[in-house]
Amino acid sequence: MSKKIYDKSAKRFGQQSIFFDDDDLLEPEPQQPQPKPQPQAEAKAWRMHFASFGSGSSGNCSYIGNEHEGILVDCGVDPDIVMKELEANGIKMHKIKGILLTHDHADHVRFVYKLLRKYKAPRICVWCTNRCLNGMLRKHSISNRIKEYHKAIFHEIPFTVAGMTITAFKQSHDSEDCSGFMVEGGGHRFVVSPDQGEITSRADFYMRQAQYLMIESNYDRHMLLTGKYPAYLKARVEGSRGHLDNKVTAKFVADIWTPELKFVFLNHLSNDNNTPEIALHETRSALEQKGITVGDASFAPDQAQCDVQLYALPRLTTSTWFVF
Repeated sequence: MSKKIYDKSAKRFGQQSIFFDDDDLLEPEPQQPQPKPQPQAEAKAWRMHFASFGSGSSGNCSYIGNEHEGILVDCGVDPDIVMKELEANGIKMHKIKGILLTHDHADHVRFVYKLLRKYKAPRICVWCTNRCLNGMLRKHSISNRIKEYHKAIFHEIPFTVAGMTITAFKQSHDSEDCSGFMVEGGGHRFVVSPDQGEITSRADFYMRQAQYLMIESNYDRHMLLTGKYPAYLKARVEGSRGHLDNKVTAKFVADIWTPELKFVFLNHLSNDNNTPEIALHETRSALEQKGITVGDASFAPDQAQCDVQLYALPRLTTSTWFVF
């Protein structure tokens, strides 16, 4: 062992001398090579299920998961309808492990407390930001007891529900707090990007990672400007915290497309200022102008080989039950 001894002769030089025991001079034994860490086993792949039970100002709610468990995104559709559609596709209510709320507007939250009270066992938790919860309680006739079910989330800090990793990100909308979600599980990445007046850099970042993308395509600008809405409401819809024009959505989808992006779901189509045909035409045209072949999500043999599948979510009825 080395011994550190003060040497008086070195005092004038402001130095210290270090003397070593013989053991310190022995050649060190060669170290055995450490085994390389083994990579962790990849998460088991499974087939992702998705369906929408309503999309638009009349109510929004969708299911993402698998045949064993999953989540609801928003709760603006009557739980009786949602439960009926889930059971028709083999999903019992006890398989719902959580409800994600994108923001506090009524068409996204109006039935959340009714569902929580109707299906008490097992307990379902509500995952949303604190600002979303506070806005919901302030704006709507929802019991304060919903706080007992609340799980606070924070933008860009991942959390886990139903075996899926979920990351919330901020969206530009005139709610108290609006979130999109990237949902990862079974080797799949599904991105939910709801109401937004403009596509922020963070929403752009997450949507570019999607294999399956739900994105707003709310209005046709000509229909909006010539329609019955009063001037203030037209300005709100067109504003940076309002909703997305079909052409903006179409250009964005075409710009970010890569072979990784397999499905695009257009959501929150306006009843007064849009039609599914117009919204689909705009996005299809933008993609095809770049040489991308577009299928109609029908799973027909001639459509399945297309580069990307495009589907407009129905406003008032349940969509096709998709299994990826």
